[in-house]
Amino acid sequence: MSIAAAGSDDEERSQELALRPKDLGEFVGQKRVADQIDLLLKAARARGAAADHVLLSGPPGLGKTTLAMIIAAEMQAPIRVTSGPAIQHAGDLAAILSSLSEGEILFLDEIHRMSRPAEEMLYLAMEDFRVDVIVGKGAGATAIPLMLPHFTLIGATTRAGLLPSPLRDRFGFTAQLDYYESAELSRIVERSAELLGIGISTEAVDEIGSRSRGTPRIANRLLRRVRDYSQVHGDGSITIGDAMAALAMYEVDEIGLDRLDRAFLEILIKRFSGGPVGISTLAMSIGEEVETVETLAEPFLVRAGFVARTPRGRVATAAGWQHLGLTPPVSAAAQNPNLFDTPAFDA
Repeated sequence: MSIAAAGSDDEERSQELALRPKDLGEFVGQKRVADQIDLLLKAARARGAAADHVLLSGPPGLGKTTLAMIIAAEMQAPIRVTSGPAIQHAGDLAAILSSLSEGEILFLDEIHRMSRPAEEMLYLAMEDFRVDVIVGKGAGATAIPLMLPHFTLIGATTRAGLLPSPLRDRFGFTAQLDYYESAELSRIVERSAELLGIGISTEAVDEIGSRSRGTPRIANRLLRRVRDYSQVHGDGSITIGDAMAALAMYEVDEIGLDRLDRAFLEILIKRFSGGPVGISTLAMSIGEEVETVETLAEPFLVRAGFVARTPRGRVATAAGWQHLGLTPPVSAAAQNPNLFDTPAFDA
């Protein structure tokens, strides 16, 4: 990577950090969750104790990391940040836990990807603030209990269903983050533009917000790309024309579908007559990994009502056909007369 490219990446990351709210008062959206966290933290501060362990779940980009940082700021406590994939051995987790200070917050992103031995060690640490360090091997192995300071674990996951029940049950508070409304995203775009010193019209704010797929991270990313377009082709102040032209250049349509989403929908409808088609077949046809398609494209298409998941594979709905400007079949059965009688491609 060139020095210029590295500098650009650093600038992008620093801008992303600068746009994050610093406290619950600045946090836009997720009012139910924000109110619940506010109550939890106020009660903990009144007791002079560490807050209960918190599990934040929901799709990427909705503010799980931001909320973890806000909790640390509200509790005036240091925060240690790590991730599930980085903890592959129980010893890795023991080293982190034993170095925590009283009241410190441990933020564990993608907690569902932690190794099973570390997961089992975490049960005891969360409940009794203790870990058992095994010394020796075989019959001569000895468990030495190591007491831990009272800490708060904040776990974040995009796939809460993969967490075992014993781990989920040890969290004192579980929050499910929902996608944002367009009005909330418009407020986020307006706030971000102000922080970045960007002039932007109300119409452009609403246009970016409506194409952000209910996700603040996408809203901020689109705002930066529209800003780039305005700086090159305009006067640096974003108009509705700048927003429309920039979003068209980046292939983001009027409801937020991007190139990957449209490829998914077009292949499903035009190549496979609307399905049913297995996800691995679709991914291969698009030229992407299955996990990429399942994580980035499919959730939004299902939520938008363009695609349905069935036991036999993915099926395009009438709304999906209409979004591509095509006439949908009279019914799924008419389009696929043997839908329930013939083998699926692969589920």
